[in-house]
Amino acid sequence: MTRDSDFKQVVRTRMAETGETYTAARAALQREAYDAARAEQDRLVGRLFRDGRIERVPAKRKVRAAVLLEVLSRFEPGRDYAEREVNEVLLGVHEDFAYLRRELVNYHFLERADGRYRTAARAPERAAVERQEIPAWEAHWLPGFLAEG
Repeated sequence: MTRDSDFKQVVRTRMAETGETYTAARAALQREAYDAARAEQDRLVGRLFRDGRIERVPAKRKVRAAVLLEVLSRFEPGRDYAEREVNEVLLGVHEDFAYLRRELVNYHFLERADGRYRTAARAPERAAVERQEIPAWEAHWLPGFLAEG
């Protein structure tokens, strides 16, 4: 059961409106949140990608983070990559592969150790100020993606 009392109240409100059980109401709200996050992700990156590539790296942090999540999906969770391999993947997205690689590490999507890269072991914990600049898609998609490794 969730510890978030605000969310519990939203679930109970939905229960009263729809007659659903707590579990059904909670699942429906979570599905709606997932669908809304996916729609936001598509809106943020849809206009930037053409044939799998981006023309420019966005200046706005939230849009850039959304682009990085799309780029991250090109990596296999749990696999070690040499820097050259990471660069090859990123060249398929944008010519400034070094910037993308650095941003993936800075956003804690990729981890670097001993000249090797791999997707993060788990989704990063974000401070409140960081969460404002990260699309909701991260919380919905990233933990499952990383767990595949």
